[in-house]
Amino acid sequence: MKQLRNYLSAAFLAVTLVSVVGCASTSTQEGTGEYVDDSVITTKVKAAIFEEPTLKSFEINVETFKGVVQLSGFVAAPASASKAGDLARGVRGVKSVKNDIRVK
Repeated sequence: MKQLRNYLSAAFLAVTLVSVVGCASTSTQEGTGEYVDDSVITTKVKAAIFEEPTLKSFEINVETFKGVVQLSGFVAAPASASKAGDLARGVRGVKSVKNDIRVK
């Protein structure tokens, strides 16, 4: 009986450790919490851009990784690209913005 209890305790500990390590982040992969945070940031940046009348008609892509927002797509004027970057920087949780929007 004692051996069974030790075996179950060891198995539970192993499963717990694997679960925790599976959620940890690395330099190229996000942890679960970071992924959720980044999804929220992406949604907020997209909403801010969509709510801006001068940017509403452009297709601007937003991706977030560990709080760093990357903007891409095409706009008609340099001022529009700059405005999108400013809006993204204004979203809570954004650490920095890589503005790769191109003027066509």
